[in-house]
Amino acid sequence: MFVLHIALQGCLRGDGVAYGITADTGGHIRYLLDLVAASAQDRDITRIVVATRLFHSPLGDAYAVPEERVSDKVTLVRLASASPHYRTKEQMHAEVASTADNLVAWIGTQARAPDLIHAHYADAAAVAALVKDRLGIPFVFTAHSLGRVKAAMAGADAACPDLARRIDTEETALSRAHLVIASSRDEAEVQYAGYAAYDPGHIRVLPPGSDLARFAAARPHPRVEAAIDRFLDDPAKPPLLALARPVARKNLAALVRAYGESPELQARANLVLVAGTREDIDTLDGDMAATMRDLLVLIDRYDLYGRVAYPKTHRPEDVPAIYAQARDRGGLFVNPALNEPFGLTLLEASAAGLPLVATDSGGPNDIVETCGNGLLVDPRDPGAIAAACLRILKDPALYGRCVAGGARAAAAYDWDRHAARYHTLLRALLAPEPPLAAPRQLLVCDIDNTLVGCEDGLGIFRRWRSRQAALAFGVATGRSFHSAMAVLDQQASPRPQVMITSVGSEIYHLDASGVTYSADAVWRETIAAGWERDPVRRALSGIPGLAPQGPLEQRALKLSYFGDAAAAVRVRERLADAGLPARVIHSHGRYLDVLPEGASKGTAVDHVRARYGLPERAVFVAGDSGNDVEMLRARVQAIIVANYSDDLASNAALQHSYVARASHARGIIEGVGHFRRMLADAR
Repeated sequence: MFVLHIALQGCLRGDGVAYGITADTGGHIRYLLDLVAASAQDRDITRIVVATRLFHSPLGDAYAVPEERVSDKVTLVRLASASPHYRTKEQMHAEVASTADNLVAWIGTQARAPDLIHAHYADAAAVAALVKDRLGIPFVFTAHSLGRVKAAMAGADAACPDLARRIDTEETALSRAHLVIASSRDEAEVQYAGYAAYDPGHIRVLPPGSDLARFAAARPHPRVEAAIDRFLDDPAKPPLLALARPVARKNLAALVRAYGESPELQARANLVLVAGTREDIDTLDGDMAATMRDLLVLIDRYDLYGRVAYPKTHRPEDVPAIYAQARDRGGLFVNPALNEPFGLTLLEASAAGLPLVATDSGGPNDIVETCGNGLLVDPRDPGAIAAACLRILKDPALYGRCVAGGARAAAAYDWDRHAARYHTLLRALLAPEPPLAAPRQLLVCDIDNTLVGCEDGLGIFRRWRSRQAALAFGVATGRSFHSAMAVLDQQASPRPQVMITSVGSEIYHLDASGVTYSADAVWRETIAAGWERDPVRRALSGIPGLAPQGPLEQRALKLSYFGDAAAAVRVRERLADAGLPARVIHSHGRYLDVLPEGASKGTAVDHVRARYGLPERAVFVAGDSGNDVEMLRARVQAIIVANYSDDLASNAALQHSYVARASHARGIIEGVGHFRRMLADAR
């Protein structure tokens, strides 16, 4: 496979990237180079080319070199465009047409065209769309950051020409790309949702990896220590470390305010701001220069001299030592960004042994949920930032749990694992396996602790599924679509033809591409009738023992809470008293979901059965917990896997179910076999 990446922004080179040299030379370049390096290890990837702009600049002669060989498989190609000079992302729109012309011409000189294009940022997607129109090459898109998010987080005017143009380009990218690759659920489910072209079934969440081993093994370095300690009266105090480019959206000013307004935090810790590299503030790009001046003004206003370090320069190879110094002094890593699309620095710091205090907007939600390595805060609330820092610093047990959680980061965020999933998607795009048009049977099973939970069992299930030629396979889960797809991809599950998600409130069907999905609009319209989300939410406010789950778990047709069985009783009573029709589903002793009255896994399965025109005896369902009860109760051929919870086997409404002797995926296979034998005997 020959993959062509397009990345036009920033100062891109094969190695020695000067991160922070411009406002656009940041995490997306690191992401791209790490992805390419991991992709090159796959024997099926025969060639990788990264196309970027050629420009002449005082920033360095390397950016005017037309071709740079990175490795045996990887080449960096720089293409001329309308301007010979460096261009910021706000100016890049003027370079799109000429870059596309020159890229098409370059492709024409190659022995074979790329199989697929991967565009990074919307301007690159605009180029990819033009190439697609002329040469028919499909493309995938990674946004890295979004204009609508910038507008919302910074209070910017979306009507300003630069931002409006960027948002329009992003709309086009979303509508034209064959597949959109996101780094986090927040990106896939919240950030993109503000776009008219938003189509959740065309977005897949693939968390980036990171080369974390060198951070876990990092040690302090005397040169790095000296560069930081020269600012501090008491260098031995635990540091609050922030490492980010000095741009407004990184919100470093909020951290300085949090520190400056908390005498207790100043007494306990120093503040260390590693904010890019600068020789002279006046030579920085406008946003970076203004941000640095704002930081210096705040340091002066709060009179923080001797307690705040803000070194002028650091080398990329210094970063592990910076983390190690903070770790050895019992510090924290703080990311107060208004929005963080993913957060590679969070993983690096965590792998080095630092607890995190991070923004609750963006990728940190996934990282902290996965690793349990820190606390999330509202980045607009300096008081909340200070309180979270103090909470970790004052609680040795919490500090230790966060450090232990960080040790899980290397396993969870690995570039080789990312590349394997990424390549599976690319191959599927190039060789589609469309869904069954007229299946004769349908199997729908829960994911957590039913389909997945036993690696060996899932391997057996994959082989078994490959032999079921007339069987449509689907899942029904409490997870959102993107959360479910992420788990299935991570576990290399067979690709479902049907995705019933968010406890039955959403249904997605596999497209002819064999990769993307389309939401079932008929189902949504059916269950939305009579659903009064805001009145339901208000009615449930203040119920003892009931706490809302995180924002990502709330859906247009689902409200999710934490609560025990007593809380579930109170919820049902409150809704009945208010005359609000809704379905309440309680599972695993602590999860409580409130749905439209007509929504459940059971009714969703019946909708799918009717769509396929299948008789009742052609449908098998399998589950393990309380949120599967509606689905199991409604189907004749219901399977309860052996590792069930919530007393399913003794539930009077499920006495018709087959309780498998095997657990997880093996139990699904056993149950299907049982019912097939019964059907055969009945004939």
